[in-house]
Amino acid sequence: MPEITLRGLNKRQKVLADIIWSLEEWNDVENLINALPKREQAEAQGIIEMMRMELVESYRQEMGINNTHEADQVISKFRLTK
Repeated sequence: MPEITLRGLNKRQKVLADIIWSLEEWNDVENLINALPKREQAEAQGIIEMMRMELVESYRQEMGINNTHEADQVISKFRLTK
């Protein structure tokens, strides 16, 4: 799996992201999320979405796909930092 960077996370969110990233099975991620308080569940879901977007971006760059102006605009709306 490629390395990704999530920008704009606070310390607690970084720890949560590291834990999520370290889990090998989706079932384990779901179990973790379900064990969290509601607020942290929402944060974990947001972190997972950020991971998905960054993975897509990483794969796009690896494949040499460069003409993605519209996709870049959509992705930039969801980033925490510009």
